[in-house]
Amino acid sequence: MRCYIRSFLKRNFRKGGANLRVCHESRQGFATCLKISFEKHIGFLFLSLALLAGCSRRAPTALDLPIYFTCDTHGRLEPCGCFTGQYGGLTRLKTVLDAETTPSALRLDIGNSAAGAEDYDFVEYHYMLQAFAAMHYDAINIGASEAQFTVAQLRELKKNSTTPILCANLVDKSTGAQIFDAYRIIERSGQRIALIGVVDPRAAPTPGAGLSIGGMESALEKTLGDIRGKADLIVLLAFTDEATLTELAQRFYECQVILGGNVSQPAQQLQKENRSLIYFVTNEARALGILHLRLTQGAPLQVAGNEIRLLNDKIPQDKSLSDLMQKYRAEIRATRLAIDDPNYLAADTIPGVRAAATYAGTEKCLTCHKEAAAAWVASAHSQAFLALTARKADADPKCIGCHTVGFGNASGYRREFAGAKLINVGCESCHGPGSLHIREREGDTSVHFTFRPLDGGDCVKCHYGEFSRPFDWKEQWQLIKHGKDSQRTAALSASAP
Repeated sequence: MRCYIRSFLKRNFRKGGANLRVCHESRQGFATCLKISFEKHIGFLFLSLALLAGCSRRAPTALDLPIYFTCDTHGRLEPCGCFTGQYGGLTRLKTVLDAETTPSALRLDIGNSAAGAEDYDFVEYHYMLQAFAAMHYDAINIGASEAQFTVAQLRELKKNSTTPILCANLVDKSTGAQIFDAYRIIERSGQRIALIGVVDPRAAPTPGAGLSIGGMESALEKTLGDIRGKADLIVLLAFTDEATLTELAQRFYECQVILGGNVSQPAQQLQKENRSLIYFVTNEARALGILHLRLTQGAPLQVAGNEIRLLNDKIPQDKSLSDLMQKYRAEIRATRLAIDDPNYLAADTIPGVRAAATYAGTEKCLTCHKEAAAAWVASAHSQAFLALTARKADADPKCIGCHTVGFGNASGYRREFAGAKLINVGCESCHGPGSLHIREREGDTSVHFTFRPLDGGDCVKCHYGEFSRPFDWKEQWQLIKHGKDSQRTAALSASAP
């Protein structure tokens, strides 16, 4: 086509030149002849230029858009390190993202990156946001755990975060103003991509002080109206369950991609509902959702691939994020926390009612229960606190509970003890406070105390998820098996009337 147009132009302009020469030789007015020639060929000129411009315009270019997304990372900046073979951690996630993502890739978090709403969770979340920034995340959505922070805390997070935090339906209860932006629009190779964030009010029925969570549907209606005509692709980050993700797709077809969380397990396959693609992930930083899209202007959205990738223990951990974890632990060690105050720990008790028993310490148990003591000393339970000190985690409230006796209880281990007492997984870690049992055995006839029965359910308070290998109570019990000491039982029987 281009050769034909060039030939057309050459042929017609050559003809125009010949006409000019004839006019000149016949002594006609040169200006008049030029005008006639121009009028004759001007139409050909514009037509030819239009055709040439149309033929030289390139076909719309396709944008390969990988989307990497996480959800429910739950404060897992790095694996806890209680044993080898642990999966996950943002330390491994960064290694993966650094190795294979391209400049066009999107990196997103759907919510629940905070572990909870305690003051130490808030301190840790600051470091989680730094980790997301180091991984070049494009946006972070609010989940149920973040929605439990106070309005003042969330405003502080917004001020200090270099990564945009989104949520269209989380508002200041007193003013109705949004805490975070409802959406942001980013550009990749000329394509405009809108990211919208929402959190299901049912996932956080008791939001933090000063906060209110509105309906997702009304927030989406307003937000979609605001961005109409401004985006080539709309990606919805929705912290909600699987059934609600489908309902949102049925109602809001404008959202071509819906990424979710607050689910029991990562998606088994990519779903198509109405005009939307639905994909979701969870698993406390042990799984990464990957969706490869291809965008071509004026053409339907294409899927080039999708994957839920497990972050296994073969993936090296990024040192910069491991160093970030150590900074968190150094700060938390130096910070006075609410859990350090016995009065705070006793705040939920019934007024005027004292605890029936208090923690006495493992040493009080070992003097009488010789056989149980031998089993305990030979087990890893007796050295549990050393695992924390080795990783400088002995002041981290998230770790202490499963490595000490009674942490979080007014009479249990406190951080100010600094490992001096009530450490390791002792007898009372499983059986409960033993002061009344000791008084009864020492002759206090006013006390009649019986420990509650125990079974495998008591073990999974600590031995679950990333904190334990797949736990089989019948198998693991054999390593610490103990019960009533035969000698103690015989002595009690002999002294009975």
